[in-house]
Amino acid sequence: MNWEVVIGLETHVQLSTASKIFSGSSTRFGAPANMQANAVDLALPGTLPVMNRGAVERAIKLGLALGSHIAPRSIFARKNYFYPDLPKNYQISQYEIPVVQGGSLTFFVGEREMTINLTRAHLEEDAGKSLHDDFAGPHGEKSTGIDLNRAGTPLLEVVSEPEMRSAEEAVAYAKALHALVVWLGICDGNMQEGSFRIDANVSVRPVGQKEFGTRTETKNVNSFRFLERAIQYEVRRQIELIEDGGKVVQETRLYDPDRDETRSMRSKEDAHDYRYFPDPDLPPLVIAPDWIERVRADMPELPAAKRARFEADYGLPAYDAAQLTGSRDTADFFEATAKALPAGQAKLAANWIMGELAAALNREEMDIARSPVSSAQLGKLLARIADGTISNKIARDVFAAIWQGENGGDADAIIEARGLKQISDTGAIGKMIDDVLAANPAIVAEYRAGKEKAFNSLVGQVMKAAKGKANPQQVNELLKQKLA
Repeated sequence: MNWEVVIGLETHVQLSTASKIFSGSSTRFGAPANMQANAVDLALPGTLPVMNRGAVERAIKLGLALGSHIAPRSIFARKNYFYPDLPKNYQISQYEIPVVQGGSLTFFVGEREMTINLTRAHLEEDAGKSLHDDFAGPHGEKSTGIDLNRAGTPLLEVVSEPEMRSAEEAVAYAKALHALVVWLGICDGNMQEGSFRIDANVSVRPVGQKEFGTRTETKNVNSFRFLERAIQYEVRRQIELIEDGGKVVQETRLYDPDRDETRSMRSKEDAHDYRYFPDPDLPPLVIAPDWIERVRADMPELPAAKRARFEADYGLPAYDAAQLTGSRDTADFFEATAKALPAGQAKLAANWIMGELAAALNREEMDIARSPVSSAQLGKLLARIADGTISNKIARDVFAAIWQGENGGDADAIIEARGLKQISDTGAIGKMIDDVLAANPAIVAEYRAGKEKAFNSLVGQVMKAAKGKANPQQVNELLKQKLA
């Protein structure tokens, strides 16, 4: 039987406020356990939550970026469940009327453009954290510790429609959303610290069937690689289970990266199991049109707009523009580099940033914001390619020297010190070509007999004689003339 995969993602975006969503406690990561939880976070009797205005403004920003409807009036509810790291025994969240409604996210899967619709994005507080390692009870029994530092941390839960049909699409969507929230400055995007966590809802159904299959939810995946592996495993598990005569159970699952498998945590609740009701301690959240406009005025140029501008102003292909606007830092780096080059050389900058620079950053596991080669340094290097001072091949050696900080990272100083200036003297190149042709009559005969590969061999011989410094374009042109 042929199966279709159905995937929807719920993404918990930790908002970049200095204090929690309903209290003044710090959200700083890494504090000793239970040192950043005050009376409100601990739900002590008599305490009242107060809404964090900064969290609301960050929600508005994302809604505007996604083309969503910003609800003029939204409601906070109590989501009731009982767990050791939830002091109140309920979580303050939004249910019936979320602050952000609808919208869509457009991104690339390889070179294919795709748009996924969003259901909603709602504000809520995080729970604390259960720690299962290195804790012992009074009699030495294995125990669990509770750290409430995260309790009350502001989250924006972004819920997609179930429109993804492969792990590859799900990862591309997650990466695009991650890039957007970091671009907007509403989240630091640190997945290792739990700032961006993904729940994957996965089901399968026979191709052509309209009804959804029974879904499972794999919780709190904190890396794109784990997201891909978890979905792939869960798809295989569900298909094998059904084909063997079993039934998929609606449940919450956990991905174990050590075993590369998902495993059952608990049965999956439905909304009515949480007994949602409006929180009596919080008034409705009212967002006036002028508040939305103030937030809009503070918005940076969005990725889609920048992508369109890169295509229009710099003549970049759509794929290049999409890659260069994958992060705000990359987009800014490209634009600064392109502005340091003569008009019409933006494609050269794009190729080097997506190629040589990206490869070097990946090898060193760096992001572009920490690149040892600045946009000004790269622009100066590429200008020497553009004016014919060095070839693209020699430029790679100069780039490596800049990366290491040789001669202060100055391209001109490195070229001069190493004697790397390209030979563009037609007389000198012609003399080298004459010597190569005289020394290789057999290869010349092969070329004149119709073997095109012989030409490349002769070019290689000339470049070898020139120690790689001859202008490749001139070598090709003069060689063709002499062989005519």
